[in-house]
Amino acid sequence: MRLFECGTLVPGCDWHTHADGDAEVVRRAVEHMRSAHGETLIRENMVDNIKARIVEEAKVA
Repeated sequence: MRLFECGTLVPGCDWHTHADGDAEVVRRAVEHMRSAHGETLIRENMVDNIKARIVEEAKVA
């Protein structure tokens, strides 16, 4: 699973999402940026910043 934690981009935000693929994670993160942080225009560099912060979710044993 791929994981994005918004706090890595927006300090203080504890929202996170995970999905099987990066494309779905980015889609969810963009929607979150619009609804929670009031972003009306999602620029390419913001998408790049989201992608750069997606990590492989650690498996919990």
